[in-house]
Amino acid sequence: MRQGEFTGFTVTLGEPGIAWIQFNTPDRLNGFTHGIKRDLIETINQAQMDNAVRVLVFTGSGRAFCAGDDISGQNKDIPGQALMPPIPRGHDNEIGTYEGLRHLSQTLNLALRNCDKIAIAAINGLAIQTGMTMALACDFRIAATSARLGSATLRFGLLPDEGGQYLCVQLMGVAKSMDFFMNKRIVTAQQALDLGLLHEVVADEQLEGRVMEMAQDLANGPQVAQRLLKRSIYNAADMIFEQSLDEIAAKTAISDHHPDAKEGGLAFREKREPRFNAWLEREGG
Repeated sequence: MRQGEFTGFTVTLGEPGIAWIQFNTPDRLNGFTHGIKRDLIETINQAQMDNAVRVLVFTGSGRAFCAGDDISGQNKDIPGQALMPPIPRGHDNEIGTYEGLRHLSQTLNLALRNCDKIAIAAINGLAIQTGMTMALACDFRIAATSARLGSATLRFGLLPDEGGQYLCVQLMGVAKSMDFFMNKRIVTAQQALDLGLLHEVVADEQLEGRVMEMAQDLANGPQVAQRLLKRSIYNAADMIFEQSLDEIAAKTAISDHHPDAKEGGLAFREKREPRFNAWLEREGG
């Protein structure tokens, strides 16, 4: 995948295959534009297809992870090279709003969920609306103590139109999601943890270190089995039990015969830590 400074974010790739993606418009609270979303989608797709990438980390700079779509009114060019050419943003009429949401805004969270590689949101500050839903679309969410999460779209007479209602119902259930959205909650990191929106809360100064520790553990784990399991877990949420059994049996037919499974069994018998992913190292990933 390409590294460098792109529209609204930077990408660096470190060992063992950790793509660190940092939003870098702190003067706008890392608010997203359509150009930023298009470049993020392209970056996620590049990461999916690059064997050198094993885990994706998303974080912000300054005092926000991402405080929603950019409504700062600055109308200034955002530094960084564009990965994707500009296209009309839609929203000029009813069907334009439908198309803009379906093909530009919602596809960012869809790209994250469709990516087989594990994504971690390192929530360093405000994560509102677009920022919150992107974090919820990641597989793991670790937040700094000072972080705040919410949607609060009803304050503007708007809807959580990028999938926030679905993601919150998955994580919190219907009753808590109803309260969260209807009462326009913006919650502390600890409250978000109690609601089930986060996996961990750590001190602000410990966030990067803890996320990197998790990313390294996941990157050193058996990549084929992890990616198959990620897909199977999300599929299971929308399946009946019998369908889920068949689905994971088909994936097990792959993982059981992969070299990582042989290495896992051998390491257990030899009472040592397994050394997974030799197949990736042979391919330069």
